[in-house]
Amino acid sequence: MNHQHSKKPLLPQIYSWLLGVLLLSGLIMIVTHFVELEHFTNLARQAEPKWLMIALLLQITTYFSAAGAWYVPLKKMGYRQSLWSLIPLGIAKLFTEQSLPTGGMSGTAFFIAALKKRSIPNSICISTLIVSLVAYYGAYLLAAVAAVVLLYFYHKLNEWIILISLIFAIVAVGIPTGTLWLRSIGKKELPAILLRIPGLSGLMRAIGNSSVGMLHRPVLIFAIAFFHGTVFLMDSATLWVMLKVVGANVSFWTAFPSFIFASMVATVGPIPLGLGTFEITSVTLLHMMGVSMEAALSATLLLRGFTVWLPMLPGMLMTRWALR
Repeated sequence: MNHQHSKKPLLPQIYSWLLGVLLLSGLIMIVTHFVELEHFTNLARQAEPKWLMIALLLQITTYFSAAGAWYVPLKKMGYRQSLWSLIPLGIAKLFTEQSLPTGGMSGTAFFIAALKKRSIPNSICISTLIVSLVAYYGAYLLAAVAAVVLLYFYHKLNEWIILISLIFAIVAVGIPTGTLWLRSIGKKELPAILLRIPGLSGLMRAIGNSSVGMLHRPVLIFAIAFFHGTVFLMDSATLWVMLKVVGANVSFWTAFPSFIFASMVATVGPIPLGLGTFEITSVTLLHMMGVSMEAALSATLLLRGFTVWLPMLPGMLMTRWALR
């Protein structure tokens, strides 16, 4: 009986993975149906190793940036950690965020657990979580606004893009706001119905005992947001490089909104890794902005290879190592 109950939570995850695989497979089938297979072969032959090396360097930069976003607040609170020691955590955090679609909260929760393993007090971990969430979603919202402005400039705004923007804005504002609300009631007695949620009482107490003094330091918030924003810029630049690889000579400002909106869809969606939803959104926007379907799909798949599949194994290993 207990064995059957433990299996139930796995079903939604399996359905999410299957849906993602179906969406991605459907996209590939649709594109290959209208485009001859030899076009993809020709695109692959055009790839220059130097562009692939540049893409690899851009991705390495994202790991340094993810680590820097945590190095700064920890240093300010007197818990200096080596930037190099945080880089493996940055890789594992990015892997966790992509594997578990929870609006970025899964990666943040992992990082907090990893910091606690390093004997950093729980209150400091929670304070770091709060300030990082505010800076992260601030940078994400700024990137989203910039993407909307670019699409407006290119006369590519339509109803579904506006709808995605609104949904994402609600999530991006709601998560840090909800975290601050939890802190405001963390020391109060919880309603009886909430006490039934496993682990919530302890989490509320931890958030309630945390300090938000760093939120009153705009320079610090800006510094943390800068590191988070660098990740978005480097990933967008990686997509731009992949378009170069497949012979699509377009501006970076074409790749940037395509990547940001694909990431927004993956962030608010329920499918692990944004599988299928990211690719469909990226290919659709790139094609709307003048990139051929075969080039858009090839570049997007190459991007996902560098940002998701290539770091998959080291991300899994580093996640296990960080939590031991």
